[in-house]
Amino acid sequence: DSFAGGGGASTGIEMALGRSIDIAINHDPEALALHKANHPGTRHIIEDIWGVDPVEVCAGEPVDVMWCSPDCTHFSKAKGGKPRDKRIRGLAWIAVRWARRVRPKVIFLENVEEFRTWGPVDRKGHPIKRLAGRTFWRFVRALQKQGYTVEWKELRACDYGAPTTRLRFYLVARCDGLPIVWPTQTHGTASNPVRTAAECIDWSIPCPSIFERKKPLADATCRRIAKGIVRYVLNNPQPFIVGCGGRMGQNPARGIDRSVQTLTAKADSCLVV
Repeated sequence: DSFAGGGGASTGIEMALGRSIDIAINHDPEALALHKANHPGTRHIIEDIWGVDPVEVCAGEPVDVMWCSPDCTHFSKAKGGKPRDKRIRGLAWIAVRWARRVRPKVIFLENVEEFRTWGPVDRKGHPIKRLAGRTFWRFVRALQKQGYTVEWKELRACDYGAPTTRLRFYLVARCDGLPIVWPTQTHGTASNPVRTAAECIDWSIPCPSIFERKKPLADATCRRIAKGIVRYVLNNPQPFIVGCGGRMGQNPARGIDRSVQTLTAKADSCLVV
């Protein structure tokens, strides 16, 4: 796991192969501390990914699987119009380096859907629209030159049993002569619906009322809130989730009988009960 965090990808690999992964790499000690708590049998290397020598680390052992989840923030549309960091966007090239040095049988790469638009940026750090995707195709061809068959798809997590609508780009590169096999959808059908936000919420946690805050609200504010509660809460038998603040605050409310949207470190969702 070359960009190890909490260990979710490593857990998936462990479920698939029946054993823990061998090596986890990240420059962030806190990230690897969490990974180590979840995967104590793994060797953890606190190092910049470019500072790790694949040949030295693998010590002659064959590599079955390499997982790459390079930083996605400088591809994601969630970053808006802010400048992109060319260096961070280039982290995915580490997959080609490992392909050349130790030839993993299978390389997985996960990122946001905008990864396919990977291309040059201008002097101000903004992607050059007419060159969108050029670097991505260079990356694919570089893997192919190393003898890899390369395929990619966009998959939605809720279609495979995770209670989130999170959509992600997945690339698979394989050099062992076996076919690339994509998973079959398991959820989202009439016989097997998607898992919901409701099953992830601990309903035993008390939900304090906005009227119980330490600093009293203005009377006019209380009247507006009361009207909203009557309309959307008292006359609505089902709890629901709303976005709060910025872009999320402009999204329509969503019921708890659906999968939850992508959750970030920012508190941008509120449960109304």
